[in-house]
Amino acid sequence: MFGNQVPDKDLQKLVNRTLERTGVGSQAKIMARVNAGTVIVSGTIKYENQRRPILKAIQGVAGVQRVSDTMACAPKAARTDA
Repeated sequence: MFGNQVPDKDLQKLVNRTLERTGVGSQAKIMARVNAGTVIVSGTIKYENQRRPILKAIQGVAGVQRVSDTMACAPKAARTDA
């Protein structure tokens, strides 16, 4: 384990805990997967401005080597004026 001091299993727990604490859980469906210190973040966020705080929080977790963002922003619902 040269570059990664934290085993993936432990890092996964830390990342999951961090995601729970970001406060976007009610408006987003986000998952993170850890592989060799790289965190792949996927799912759907409701608003684009949610992306940066999520990524910053994950990058702040000790042991994270890299973050890959594959999140999608939910399309805005079309307005229908009657």
